[in-house]
Amino acid sequence: MARFTFRLPDIGEGIAEAEIVAWHVKVGDRIEEDQQVADMMTDKATVEMESPVSGVVVELAGEVGDQVPIGSALMVVETEDEGEGEGETAGATDEDAARAAAGTDADAGQAIPPPPVADAAEAQIEAETPGVDEVTEPLPDAPAATAGDAGDPPVAAPPPPANPSPQATGGGDEEDNAPAKILASPAVRQRARDLGVDLGAVKADGDRVRHADLDAYLRYGSGEGYHAPHTSRAREDEAVKVIGMRRRIAENMAASKRAIPHFTYVDEIDVTALEAMRGDLNANRGPRPKLTMLPFLIVAICRTLPQFPMLNARYDDEAGVVTRHGRVHLGMATQTDAGLMVPVIRDAQDMNVWQLATEIGRLAEAARSGKARSEELSGSTLTITSLGPLGGIATTPVINRPEVAIIGPNKIVERPVFHGDDIVRAKLMNLSISCDHRVVDGWDAASYVQAVKKLLETPVLLFAD
Repeated sequence: MARFTFRLPDIGEGIAEAEIVAWHVKVGDRIEEDQQVADMMTDKATVEMESPVSGVVVELAGEVGDQVPIGSALMVVETEDEGEGEGETAGATDEDAARAAAGTDADAGQAIPPPPVADAAEAQIEAETPGVDEVTEPLPDAPAATAGDAGDPPVAAPPPPANPSPQATGGGDEEDNAPAKILASPAVRQRARDLGVDLGAVKADGDRVRHADLDAYLRYGSGEGYHAPHTSRAREDEAVKVIGMRRRIAENMAASKRAIPHFTYVDEIDVTALEAMRGDLNANRGPRPKLTMLPFLIVAICRTLPQFPMLNARYDDEAGVVTRHGRVHLGMATQTDAGLMVPVIRDAQDMNVWQLATEIGRLAEAARSGKARSEELSGSTLTITSLGPLGGIATTPVINRPEVAIIGPNKIVERPVFHGDDIVRAKLMNLSISCDHRVVDGWDAASYVQAVKKLLETPVLLFAD
């Protein structure tokens, strides 16, 4: 037998380490060559690791969430020197077997205590009162005398409370003050005592108080703050380790808010005409994809950026250099099961609305299915983030560092507006933009949004050269 150490290969240019986001094997598993053993996440993408050899896993580098440097051991596999026999399954080492046997011997002979009997008090009371279904008791809160054998001496009742109520004492000469007769089994009485419930306040659905009546009282009718334990809607606390994509998002967002002085500008846009045009185009689209608002917004963004080059830029904090880009590589924030990902629409400035709709659909599906390539998840120069119908009134999006701006359209709402002296129905949408105040001034951000607004409110200009 021989041991093979599988070291983490170089899985990306400039990558120094990768995070373990999933193990597909465990120590002791038999694996085959090219079998997937782990998922590793870099700053750009998740990479599947496959074993180069067959054998038995004897060591793993760490747990999910641990960082593994490039070139260090990821997994150790025990292989056979002269090939593997068909159908043979390699077991644990002799040392592991000895330890397992020792543990078995050490544990042998130890008696396992039986689990505690549930409802012990109820079981004891039922056992001491065979055949008793009903007990007549004049005092709702006074403990009942336990029925015993014929030869047993009677049990003295406890003294009455210091200030007994008229109903409890049954005192008085009038017949109306006679105590109420409460019928209940010993088990129900014991449970009521444990909960501090007065059986006289429990409404019986029948001739006596049963467990179901007590449950109904605890849930709905107490007025005293009693609550049955099983009716609580509270859930157990859950500790969730922040790993994988969630960790990357946390680190990037924290770095962005820590390093960038954000400011957000919001303006309202009348998209009534644009929505009418979008409806006409969709009605006559043929085999082409259905258009959402996003392709039109991207066209407007790209058309206006040449006038505001400081917005389509990246800021290198350490070098103190702002690079203003001539091409628009638009990041598109996309929600996935793993967290927020930002696939990139390359050269968005050269696409029309149909091409943009196709590329948006392709990239969103690749991100959600985990098939987006690393080059499709990096290199953006400006980002757009949209929650669609969940967009709310206004958003304050966080900049995708090292970019200097991020744009967030909000949901479209219908409201009455004034057109001259007339009140008409209009479709309105707020548009938010967050900027890096080290690079972009408030005047520039407001002017840029006004330029985008002009195109969206006069949508024919989106198709004019």
